[in-house]
Amino acid sequence: MKEKIILENKKKYDEIFRESLTVKIKSLNELNSTNNKNWDSIGHMILITKLEKKFKISFKSNDIIKFSSYKDGLKILRKYKIKI
Repeated sequence: MKEKIILENKKKYDEIFRESLTVKIKSLNELNSTNNKNWDSIGHMILITKLEKKFKISFKSNDIIKFSSYKDGLKILRKYKIKI
């Protein structure tokens, strides 16, 4: 059951990245704010807003600033007790 939740949350996370920043799934692990032209200030806030809504959380300002890569985002979500 726990593994199913983790897989579902990972799928949601990936989908939000693809929608928000227009990226292909194969490039997500290497994605960061400097190697994607769509990850500008507006793209960043769209991404953050969608994640907050989907996972029913509210990021602290510090975490919003630190959220600068796909991998960083996974770590930050875990801080909010999201199983991913």
